[in-house]
Amino acid sequence: MSKTQWLIHRLTRQLWFRSSLFAVLAIITALVAIAIKPFIPVSVSGIVGSDAVDKILAILASSMLAVTTFSLNIMVSAYNSASSSVTPRATVLLLEDGTTQNVLATFIGSFLYSLVGIIALGMGAYGSQGRVVLFFVTLAVIAMIVITLLRWIQHLAQFGRMSDTSRRVEEATTVALHNRLQQPCMGCAYWNGILPETAFSQSVYPLKTGYLQHLDLQHLYDFAKESGCNLYLAAQPGSFVHCGAPLLWCSQPLSADEQQILRNAFTLGEQRSFEQDPRFGLCVLSEIASRALSPAVNDPGTAIDIIGRAVRLFSLPAPADSATAHYSQLFMRPTQISDMFDDMFTGIARDGAALVEVQLRLQKALHALAMIDPHRYATDAKRHAQLALTRANVAMTCEADKDAVERVSRWQIDADSADGLLNS
Repeated sequence: MSKTQWLIHRLTRQLWFRSSLFAVLAIITALVAIAIKPFIPVSVSGIVGSDAVDKILAILASSMLAVTTFSLNIMVSAYNSASSSVTPRATVLLLEDGTTQNVLATFIGSFLYSLVGIIALGMGAYGSQGRVVLFFVTLAVIAMIVITLLRWIQHLAQFGRMSDTSRRVEEATTVALHNRLQQPCMGCAYWNGILPETAFSQSVYPLKTGYLQHLDLQHLYDFAKESGCNLYLAAQPGSFVHCGAPLLWCSQPLSADEQQILRNAFTLGEQRSFEQDPRFGLCVLSEIASRALSPAVNDPGTAIDIIGRAVRLFSLPAPADSATAHYSQLFMRPTQISDMFDDMFTGIARDGAALVEVQLRLQKALHALAMIDPHRYATDAKRHAQLALTRANVAMTCEADKDAVERVSRWQIDADSADGLLNS
């Protein structure tokens, strides 16, 4: 997506956005009864008692304020729990939870609706006919509140727990990793990182320091196509860029305005994001496993669960499509599988080196990946399996545990043979 689309997408996922939208909708709803009251027959106005709407709105106003405060306290507790027991990098996914945002938006909107209704009733703006409309709208609001409360109660059973947070990280990583496995160069032409010696090259540097959160390739391609130049991208989403490292090189001289146009395609921030950066999601999953393996937590089961999620992620059916360059005048170095494996498995192998159950599961997971796609994963799976075995031999004190890990890791001997992978 373009930078504008990405910014709008990020905006709509902010906690305050839906609450503000529901608040405006609630105020409009409360005032609609004033506009349509002339169309209500006078004979219908006797259906609703004079004080019925006033009492219901007063109850709604007081109860919704209390429920909103209570829900906010629950959210803060869930965020703190996830930050301390899982990893602080995963809390952004809890903040973007759609169910939680809908619940808060409904409660705040209901509170404002009742508040505006009470004020309008006190001013006598509704009249007897407008009270009928307000009464039936209020009944609909109450039904919506009841449904929202039931969903909220069900949602709280899992919200912020270890398994729920891990699932959110896996889902956030799935799309980005699938796209990157399918197009290692993100649709750009393959580049080995060496600039052509015969071409003039001018570098473009960032004006601030931070992580590259989003890269607008279409913007860069439009510029390159219009200018008739080639752009060699040095930074990928997730890269830490600073004023001393170029974002890209251009094959022709650039003016100051043209350099700024190119900089506009790079969105920098203080933290990495999940959308275009699959390695960030893998790092977060690895952090969850490492924290679970720390002596303070001592939860190898969570590490084993993360290893299973890693196998599921790398098993995505995404045949490489690096030969197809959608942006023919943009050149990018492909994302390396070795870097992804390092992000995912190095921390788990290091922190779980002394735990036989973790090492057994890790060896089996690497073996599974080597069998799933020998051409893509076998070399790096074998390398990490050997590193994990070396760490286990150093950290483990029980010879029986060492022998068990050694037996499971024997698949490495036949890693270069498809028959060996299938029969080991």
